[in-house]
Amino acid sequence: MQLPRIRPGRFRWMPRLACFCGALGVTQLFFIQYCDLLFRCGCEALWAGRAEHCNIHAALPPHCPWCLDGGELGAWTFGAVVAAQGALALLPGVFGWLRAVLVLLAFPVVGGIGGAVSGLITGYWH
Repeated sequence: MQLPRIRPGRFRWMPRLACFCGALGVTQLFFIQYCDLLFRCGCEALWAGRAEHCNIHAALPPHCPWCLDGGELGAWTFGAVVAAQGALALLPGVFGWLRAVLVLLAFPVVGGIGGAVSGLITGYWH
């Protein structure tokens, strides 16, 4: 029995999609730990209590900017990271190792910018 032939270029998008999904998985897995890295708020890994020890539960400020108001600023930052990863991975152009690394680097870079903006907006470091 002969296997069907796959036309060249038919599945060129698969490495892009795999890269995006992998980067998205890394972002989902470590976003809350990145929150603690930026704000030293007490958030922990998903498997270790998440925001159970976050300073959002403390009576007095400062309160974590990404956990304030139901996590709205954190959600906006997460969305910006995912949008950047999607754009880098899925937009046309040459796709190779450099672009894959840029897709992964979108998490700390865009997340760091979102964290800085969130911290400044809420006055977290004042």
